[in-house]
Amino acid sequence: GTFPKKGHSARVLSAEEAERLAKDQVLVSEFKQLKLEKEAQKNWDLFYKRNSTNFFKDRHWTTREFQELKACREFADQKLTILEAGCGVGNCLFPLLEEDLNIFAYACDFSPRAVEYVKKNALYSTERCKVFQCDLTKDDLLDNIPADSVDVVTLIFVLSAIHPDKMHLVLKNIYKVLKPGKCVLFRDYGLYDHAMLRFKSSSKLGENFYVRQDGTRSYFFTEEFLSQLFKAEGYEQVVNEYVQRETVNRKEDLRVPRVFLQGKFQKP
Repeated sequence: GTFPKKGHSARVLSAEEAERLAKDQVLVSEFKQLKLEKEAQKNWDLFYKRNSTNFFKDRHWTTREFQELKACREFADQKLTILEAGCGVGNCLFPLLEEDLNIFAYACDFSPRAVEYVKKNALYSTERCKVFQCDLTKDDLLDNIPADSVDVVTLIFVLSAIHPDKMHLVLKNIYKVLKPGKCVLFRDYGLYDHAMLRFKSSSKLGENFYVRQDGTRSYFFTEEFLSQLFKAEGYEQVVNEYVQRETVNRKEDLRVPRVFLQGKFQKP
């Protein structure tokens, strides 16, 4: 991909893209929406059954993008306790544990199958991490993690999969285990990302909220929405910006606009 452009202005749509989005106003029926909410865990479990550990690439970019993982240390070899909220099959967790030997990680995921894949990974060690199944919207993190004990929480491509009405519950839950003065590092899909523009009609669940063919859902964040969400739960905003990239597929001569939202929010 091309060099990222960071800033506070959202991506500008082409006239054709704007017209296509304006036409797509029909929402999925309320009955189907309730069914998707009820079957959310099942749909993610099936996703991991189909894709095993092969779908996402290992995220070795995490420490590059989030220098805060190193910056939050008060001295060089300080042992850090992190929580990866929504760990999937460990694509972010294991590169982090490999790159930084002074990390103890809590990690949880909605999908029991994903948690099993993490536990079967050759790099998994109970001395260095504790992994558990958790619905962040209703299962209390305090059942597995002491209050005010975590130095950094990563929330990477997780909140977008949750119904917008329940996102605040996740932030409330995380707040309880984060140490005062420490941060949540956030990265997720931004408004007008290529993935949002690819949805066919009859995939729309609400404003900036869509369902994929496999039943998993995705929300596309604006900077304003994310800011309000965190501030309403008592966090202070440190960084909140769009990251725009262009992914180039030379074989097919395609240029794909990618838009993410990257943020850092602190517990006072």
